[in-house]
Amino acid sequence: MNQDARKIRLVMELRQSGINDTQVLSAIERVPRDTFVLPTFVDQAYENTALPIEEGQTISQPFVVAFMTQALEIQDRSKVLEVGTGSGYQASVLSKICRRVFTLERHRTLLQQAEANFKALGYHNIVTRHGDGILGWPEQAPFDRIIVTAAAEEVPEALVEQLAVGGIMVIPVGRQSWSQSVVRLRRTDQGIEREDLLDVRFVPLLPGTTRRKTGVGSSTENHS
Repeated sequence: MNQDARKIRLVMELRQSGINDTQVLSAIERVPRDTFVLPTFVDQAYENTALPIEEGQTISQPFVVAFMTQALEIQDRSKVLEVGTGSGYQASVLSKICRRVFTLERHRTLLQQAEANFKALGYHNIVTRHGDGILGWPEQAPFDRIIVTAAAEEVPEALVEQLAVGGIMVIPVGRQSWSQSVVRLRRTDQGIEREDLLDVRFVPLLPGTTRRKTGVGSSTENHS
């Protein structure tokens, strides 16, 4: 089976799993996931599974990418902050739906890889930064949407403060890898509304930044 056929099969699987936002499905179909995986995993690029990338991180399971993107309820004029660029796949999917993506990554080597991927694919509405995702990107706030692709023990207050009124944040929350869930926060004039959406397993959201390459990891991220 060639990559195009595998991609079509993946999109059909996502639709059958409850992903019904046509913009999200279209973005998944148009973004070449094989660009964002390690060479040894190219044959698995369109399988519905998380895969290891450098720095002990993962490229998320396509269902989780689609689910979290759908949960954001993105509009075409939305200004989106992503915390955790990784190799750039989630940001690329977002870029097909919203006006502009601001994406933060604590691992400089991963960010450089993602930037090369964006350039190669001609994705020009993604702005990158090497920084501490827990602190967000205050100079560019407020954001209409915020997505975090690593699990926080608690929702970072700085990110909540950078969410516009009427905005939505989607973030995995949980102190243990076996008790995490994707949480959706809506900021209203009255405060924050919270709902738990999906049980997941993500790599942890860590403070600070790194510069040194630490090798390929084997951590996994999936919904359970």
